[in-house]
Amino acid sequence: MIYTHIASLIKKGIEVKLIESADHIYVRNQVMHQLGLPSFPEHSPEVVDASIPDLLEKIIDWAVSEQVIENVLDEKEILSANIMNCFVARPSVIQRHFEEKYSQSPVAATDYFYELSKNSNYIQMNRIRKNIHFKADSAYGDLDITINLSKPEKDPEQIRREREMKQIVNYPKCLLCVENEGYNGRTGHPARANHRIIQVPLQGENWYLQYSPYVYYNEHSILLAEEHRNMKIDLAAFQRLLSFTEKFPHYFIGSNADLPIVGGSILSHDHYQAGRYEFAMTNAAHVKDVSLSGFPDVRASILKWPLSVIRLQGDDPEQLANAGEHILNAWKNHSDEAAAILAYTDGVRHNTITPIARRRGDKFELDLVLRNNRTTEKHPMGIFHPHADVHHIKKENIGLIEVMGLAVLPARLKEELAELKKFLLGEASDVATYHQEWADQLKQEYGTASDKATVDTIVEKELGKKFARVLEDAGVFKQTASGLAAFQRFIDAVNK
Repeated sequence: MIYTHIASLIKKGIEVKLIESADHIYVRNQVMHQLGLPSFPEHSPEVVDASIPDLLEKIIDWAVSEQVIENVLDEKEILSANIMNCFVARPSVIQRHFEEKYSQSPVAATDYFYELSKNSNYIQMNRIRKNIHFKADSAYGDLDITINLSKPEKDPEQIRREREMKQIVNYPKCLLCVENEGYNGRTGHPARANHRIIQVPLQGENWYLQYSPYVYYNEHSILLAEEHRNMKIDLAAFQRLLSFTEKFPHYFIGSNADLPIVGGSILSHDHYQAGRYEFAMTNAAHVKDVSLSGFPDVRASILKWPLSVIRLQGDDPEQLANAGEHILNAWKNHSDEAAAILAYTDGVRHNTITPIARRRGDKFELDLVLRNNRTTEKHPMGIFHPHADVHHIKKENIGLIEVMGLAVLPARLKEELAELKKFLLGEASDVATYHQEWADQLKQEYGTASDKATVDTIVEKELGKKFARVLEDAGVFKQTASGLAAFQRFIDAVNK
């Protein structure tokens, strides 16, 4: 069957325009080499209609059964990427096609690159489909809830190999470095042979566009700096974000904050995240408009959102960037003990911003989400971080994606919520200890559910409430009378 799988994969590669018919013998020989096959049947084998990820899985299963590779995660990932690399053109060709498409429209360019990234199995759609996703109504709009099941679990041998690694390889320096393009991979570093990136000049620097291999929303992309350098939120960052929306007006783009706790998972490489999706925060209502001294052409407003957001809107991206820098500088030094906000502790800065840029018709928008990473004995993980009573749902950092209203929740919840649902149905269950208080509260409020559809609705609704609470914990100024008064004190400080 291996020959059928190879022939079918090549046929599919032609169908999705990864390769042309004239390439089929070359590609076949390259795939055969990856699998250690010295020859191919003279008569064409049967071809089956299946997706590229499904065919790849069958080929990898065969390679394991024939001991071409060991049944270890990294070896399977490396072989899979190397097989698909036989179908993907060199970076210069991809770049040229992208620019040709861009001359038609920015949408045509990103459509081309997104489809390429999916068809080459760099974006792992089979795994992404395993994620549980639904929308939950909240006081702030429909929040997106995702239980992340897409990343493969490491097998015991993989874990053992990583533990016993002695040689420290510093290439590529991190998962976001440009040197990942075409990299074979190794134990502890993912295979990237089929990975391609697009050069996007911004503000006199080369930046590179790629898609996330585990997309959490439509066209979830990453824009990374050519230089391996730390994340930094400053005027230049605001300028780059707004400049990107000039080049790609159909994409939003945002940055994680540049401090621990309130930042993302990778602070060692300057990068942004973009995409073609409307989050709940995009359509958040305005609580009040505020004036900014020195920026009469910039409209500013406070949003009705669990985190504390100032939205700037205007026709001139440079004015928006300058207004953003003015607010950032004021926020870096703003303390308000009544609101538990201290700008510094022993010279260590706590205040920063999570920025998001987008186009709204002909207008430019820049959202500035105020963040503070101070800790106390009561809140050792952060005052403005999910508090202990919601850790049974999420205790990880609240990064850019969550800030905008998309919960990325841990895989453990799939089984744990199944037990919770049994409990609410009055069936025998094994509810996790840290969920028991929540389970009892739901049972008291709703009683015993009558059917599965009802209990599904209850749990999804209540999970949305929990995520809203997570976001409220992360907000420096709460959506209360005292919180909004503290927010106004900051606006007054900005205008001094």
